[in-house]
Amino acid sequence: MLLIPAIDIKNGQCVRLRQGRMEDDTVFSDDPVAMAARWVEAGARRLHIVDLDGAVAGRPVNIGIVRSIATRFPELPIQVGGGIRDEETIELYLDAGVSYVIIGTTAVTEPHFVADVALAYPGHVIVGLDAKDGKVAIDGWSKLSHHDVIDLAQHFERDGVAAIVYTDISRDGMMSGVNVEATVDLARAVTIPVIASGGIASLDDLRALAACESEGVTGAILGRALYEGALDFAECQQLVDSLSS
Repeated sequence: MLLIPAIDIKNGQCVRLRQGRMEDDTVFSDDPVAMAARWVEAGARRLHIVDLDGAVAGRPVNIGIVRSIATRFPELPIQVGGGIRDEETIELYLDAGVSYVIIGTTAVTEPHFVADVALAYPGHVIVGLDAKDGKVAIDGWSKLSHHDVIDLAQHFERDGVAAIVYTDISRDGMMSGVNVEATVDLARAVTIPVIASGGIASLDDLRALAACESEGVTGAILGRALYEGALDFAECQQLVDSLSS
């Protein structure tokens, strides 16, 4: 199973939010590039970067930082989300060295957009589905839509997206444990990879997710637990490698 450290960028700094609230942030570093280097040195095989300012602005704001990370680690796959709402932005990120772009709110509000870009950029488009009680949230998690998360995931699978990042927003940034049941239910409903996100706080969480790898849970995004020292990335990677072997 792929473990993916998260780097959330706000005002040029590396931060973590609680339940996606922009006003409830903790700054962990003034240097996101150095933070990326820390995770790479610990054995990360992919990075998850979110342009939080971009998510609010609806356009890339911190792309210069993303480009610097991609330039420093040219062989490292990077997935980026936050404010990706048109093809021009996708091209900017791919040209900057990013491997995958994550479409969030726009995937829900303009589903035809996903179909178009999945066709235009095959293998590079991931959809981020952020849900609470089975319903997908949009606009920085400020609104709950009427869309069922599994129905949407199956729709986007048909459109040809490379993977789904699934976040239980009630748990994100809370270190309260990952919602394994909901994640596995989603993974069973599609054949494309599902990457778990939100609430991963312990090695037991990783053991539970790794046990579901054969059902399609192929990755996990690690956030606050890494930054607060509750988890050691190298130890986490060693654990899931041993469980996968």
